Amino acid sequence: MSVTKKDIVKHIAKKYDLPQGDTKNVVQEFLDTVIHTLATEERLELRDFGIFQVKQRARRKARNPKTGREVSVPPRKVVTFKPGKQMAEQVRDAQDREEPEDLG
Repeated sequence: MSVTKKDIVKHIAKKYDLPQGDTKNVVQEFLDTVIHTLATEERLELRDFGIFQVKQRARRKARNPKTGREVSVPPRKVVTFKPGKQMAEQVRDAQDREEPEDLG
């Protein structure tokens, strides 16, 4: 099962008895801040959650699967994520549970 932004908004709004519209704005602002930070700073650390980092992938050679011809793939930036200790432990422990926790 996949959790959407809408599911997160509903969960937070219900838990804290907030209007969904206001909650949606806060969640969107948080996500916009994450994107802006990664675009400008290249690293975002959220304690106990994890570290988002922008890394440069080097130029490389690849093959076009249709033609088999070798092509050059230009260097590019990619976002990586390293989970924090607390997140890693909770995910590992969740594997022992039979059913996933429902946000809805």
